[in-house]
Amino acid sequence: QVQLVESGGGLVQAGGSLRLSCAASGRTFSSNVMGWFRQAPGKERELVAAIRWSAGRTYYVDSVKGRFTITRDNAENTMYLQMNSLKPEDTAVYYCNEDPPRSEYWGQGTQVTVSS
Repeated sequence: QVQLVESGGGLVQAGGSLRLSCAASGRTFSSNVMGWFRQAPGKERELVAAIRWSAGRTYYVDSVKGRFTITRDNAENTMYLQMNSLKPEDTAVYYCNEDPPRSEYWGQGTQVTVSS
């Protein structure tokens, strides 16, 4: 009944851009904070960016500051992650979830691959 669907990933050259979308179905975004997470092969999942839903205040991990922008559209119940100046180290599966995350909300994620 609660599902978060990520989309927008793909293969891009270093320096390129991509915009990820996170759409909620069966539920309206109502949590205090939502976030984008990523997991690269052999590495732990990490929080990349977060947004306080009502106020729009944001947080970014240092490695993506100045390159990534997290936004939300309340009316469409959708969250976005604009990724610019992509680097090979950004390669990972990207997921959206509440922050702190709920285990039952993890979806399949969307693969982002940055080639050099």
